[in-house]
Amino acid sequence: MTQPVPEEPGSPQFEGLIRPEELRKITEDKEMAELRQALEHQKKIESEQKDVYQAFLTQHIHPEAKARVTAAVRRAAERGEKEIQVLSFSSEFCTDSGRAINNFEPDWPETLTGFAREAYDAWDRNLRPLGYKLRAQILNYPNGMPGDVGMILYW
Repeated sequence: MTQPVPEEPGSPQFEGLIRPEELRKITEDKEMAELRQALEHQKKIESEQKDVYQAFLTQHIHPEAKARVTAAVRRAAERGEKEIQVLSFSSEFCTDSGRAINNFEPDWPETLTGFAREAYDAWDRNLRPLGYKLRAQILNYPNGMPGDVGMILYW
């Protein structure tokens, strides 16, 4: 029995075989395409977050707020509850990214911006004199950092 003779490099049988530098180019092109896609996705997320923040800054108390609050606290009381969450927003919307709220500092309202500040001021003017109380707390900790803030009205 005869042993098969190995083919010589450059023989017609291997002619046109893809070269390692071509494979590296394919891999690099794929990685660059994925990187471009990730960057585009990140830009889209940042743009959406910017839009949400702008909306938060320009949002105002709804004209029917009194009726809505009255109905919400009545339903909560009928369920035997003594508080309701009236607002939630990203801690990034606070001037200190939620640090004062997270540390229960008494001056936490000074860190509020936009709609949260307007809601706080509305509570202070209209609901505090009636005996309602308001607290803010961090609701979640994505990646170990303060995430969303909840403003809770209680009585």
